[in-house]
Amino acid sequence: MTLKDRITEDMKAAMRAKDAPRLLTIRGLLAACKQREVDERIVLDDAAVIAIIDKLVKQRKDSITQFTAGNRPDLVEKEAAELLVLEAYLPQRLGADEIAAEVARIVAELGASGPGDMGKVMAGVKTALAGKADMGMVSAAVKRALAP
Repeated sequence: MTLKDRITEDMKAAMRAKDAPRLLTIRGLLAACKQREVDERIVLDDAAVIAIIDKLVKQRKDSITQFTAGNRPDLVEKEAAELLVLEAYLPQRLGADEIAAEVARIVAELGASGPGDMGKVMAGVKTALAGKADMGMVSAAVKRALAP
C-alpha cells in the first residue's frame, strides 16, 4: 500500500468517525498532492508525497511561531493538532548524531572544504536525507562540518 493510499484510507476512517479536525487536515494534504499531480502531470510516489508533507509541516511550525508571537492560543492549538496529524505520515526522523554522521560522510565523499562548497554539499545531503531529517538541523550540521 502506497503512502497516498494509506492517507486516503485514513480520510475514510476520519469520515466514519466524524473526526472533523483530522478530516480537514487529511483533505488538505490530499488536495496538495492532487494539485501537484495536476500541475506537473505526474503520479506522485511516496518520496514526493513525503516532500509535500514536509512542506506542510514546515508551514504549520511557522504558523505556530507566528500565532504564539501574536498571542493567539486558539490558533496555536489548531495548528498543533494539524501538525500531529501530518507528522504521523512522516518516516522516523534521524537524530542530531545520525545527521552529523551522514553529513560528514557526504562531505568526505564530495571532497568539500570550506563554506564555498555548502551548495554542493546541501544538494547531496538533500537527496540522501529527504524526508528523514529536519532540513534546518541538516543545514546547521553542514555549516558546522564546513566551518574552517
